[in-house]
Amino acid sequence: MSEPIESTSPDAGVSAAAARSAEKAAGAKATGVVALAIMCSRVLGLVRELVFAALFAPGLRDCFTVAFRTPNMLRDLFAEGALSTAFVTVFSQKLKVEGDGAAWQLAHRILSLAAVFMSLISLGGVLLSPWIVRLLAGGWAEEAWKIPYTVTLAQVMYPFILMVSLAALVMGILNAKRVYGVPAMASSFFNIVSIVGGAGIGWLLDPSFGWKAMIGFSVGTLLGGMAQLCVQVPSLWKLGYRFEFSRDWSDPGVKRILQLMWPAVIAGSAVQVNVLLNTIFASHLDLKDGPVSWLNYAFRLMQLPLGVFGVAVATVTLPVLSGVATEGITDKFRSVLGAGNRLVLFLTLPSAAGLLVLAEPIISLLYERGKFSHYETLATAAALRWYAVGLVFYACIKVIQPAFTAINRRFIPMYVALVSIVLNAGLNSLFVFHYHLGHEYLALSTAVIAATNFGLLYVMMSRIAGGLETGRMVMTLAKLVPAVALLVGVAWAGQHWVLQGWAGFGLGRRALSLGAVVAAAAGAYFVMASALRVEEAEQFVGMVRRRARR
Repeated sequence: MSEPIESTSPDAGVSAAAARSAEKAAGAKATGVVALAIMCSRVLGLVRELVFAALFAPGLRDCFTVAFRTPNMLRDLFAEGALSTAFVTVFSQKLKVEGDGAAWQLAHRILSLAAVFMSLISLGGVLLSPWIVRLLAGGWAEEAWKIPYTVTLAQVMYPFILMVSLAALVMGILNAKRVYGVPAMASSFFNIVSIVGGAGIGWLLDPSFGWKAMIGFSVGTLLGGMAQLCVQVPSLWKLGYRFEFSRDWSDPGVKRILQLMWPAVIAGSAVQVNVLLNTIFASHLDLKDGPVSWLNYAFRLMQLPLGVFGVAVATVTLPVLSGVATEGITDKFRSVLGAGNRLVLFLTLPSAAGLLVLAEPIISLLYERGKFSHYETLATAAALRWYAVGLVFYACIKVIQPAFTAINRRFIPMYVALVSIVLNAGLNSLFVFHYHLGHEYLALSTAVIAATNFGLLYVMMSRIAGGLETGRMVMTLAKLVPAVALLVGVAWAGQHWVLQGWAGFGLGRRALSLGAVVAAAAGAYFVMASALRVEEAEQFVGMVRRRARR
């Protein structure tokens, strides 16, 4: 419904235009804050993995990865996924229509419900850990120590899901009240506290960082979840919010949140369930120590450009799509969604190509120290190359999947997610049990699933919307092929000449030489794309220039 026109005078028109301009500027600033915070969090998460890889042996790393898999999956699905999105939608509407009082009451109810429900989930996780771990790592049955030890780690970490669920709801309240900085940085505090606390407690328990120290890291993870919640509480207090426990869970607002949640949980589960399946199948590989953590490290590196580019573009695109969708599926809707896909394609193709060619030196620079050997570098790089193939598709899914919710077709991504999960299980079974292939083929199946998922979503949205400017996307891709080919050529040449003698380089020389190769390859890509007049290249350069002038 359109809002009433208060005045038709010239002054009113100027005021409205000024208000729209100010709102647009504020939105751009907020997007920049969120994008910077995402990058900061991803980098700190990578640092956490680097510390972890250097300190612990492969078998211990695998145990921690399996123990943390289900709490982390529940965080992604509920806390920072469907619950947060559904709550922000309903809370923002309540705030706009009924004011602070009604919105605070909704916050009381949903925070209370989340506290009770997630406490039960945490307790259930602690009690059911022996069975959950055996389900996730059934291939470890012959190694007597691994499963009981992993159960202990999981029981320590399960309350983490309670902390981050409440943290996500608090973040939603703050964002709805236009407070972005502190909540955007909250996940960075999780990483900082889990690194410092985990390493500190681990060292106190076992200075040689054996199995006792890993328990310290599990405690550090729990403390990180507490930090993610507590760092936001002062900002919430400044807004005037005072929590009151409420059992009025039959409230229409609560029901609406739950109605929005469940399709989104299933739709958003595809990636997490497929990662979970990879963990299960990795435990059944002939090689028992290492594959689980190698897949995890490779996936973490793939998520770095995915988070910076895919999530950032989706953050900008979704609010625009939601606003445009109120008028139906118009040319503007198709244009905005098509532009989002093309921009993601432009940004992630070079990232994927770079990871594909330079996987080994990147892994070596980041991880190869302490207890992480060169053999593990090669194994992790093999998985990273296949994950890189799926990077572009994952990033495009980040843009197109929320568009179905904007046009009230939220069940379509849910059905596509279910198909992709079944297909992934079938491919993994084929690779592991029939052909007895290595862990890198589990990463291959993930890339295939990402491509299938995006392909189905794109075809369905094209039919619903009457087209998504596919011709322009194909034209953009055709122009980007020479640019990507040049990037690959520069990266290959740099790897064979600049990085020759890598094994004898010190850490500083490795960082400088690899950085130079990456910069040269990226520069070649952008120069070629600009020379071919790729619209997204000009758009990106314009964004950088505007940012530099500020």
